[in-house]
Amino acid sequence: MSQSVELEGIPPAPSSEPFSVSLTEAAVKMAKVMRERQSLPNAGLRVTVSGGGCSGMKYGLSFDDQIGPDDTVIEQEGVRLMIDAASRPYLNGLTIDYVHALHGAGFKFLNPQAERTCGCGSSFAL
Repeated sequence: MSQSVELEGIPPAPSSEPFSVSLTEAAVKMAKVMRERQSLPNAGLRVTVSGGGCSGMKYGLSFDDQIGPDDTVIEQEGVRLMIDAASRPYLNGLTIDYVHALHGAGFKFLNPQAERTCGCGSSFAL
């Protein structure tokens, strides 16, 4: 279960505006493994949306140890998720999974707001 927490003066998302982004158990495990492999014990996982990809918008994931003043911070099972204000409207309800498939393994984004997604699952359209 995810919850917003206050970190270093960064307030949680306002309660009047329900917002959630969550990780599956597989995604939590892989995020921790990757964070350890990269020697980034205090880094959070930054989730972003930008223009591009085959469907018009694309997801981004990166490790970051800086929390921005407009970030929404969600802590889940020892993994801190950071979402900037520009990406936030596109990510509400998002679930991030980690899957192993014939074409490879990687993070998969399950976005209930997406009207269209690409075959690789890393871009979408609203």
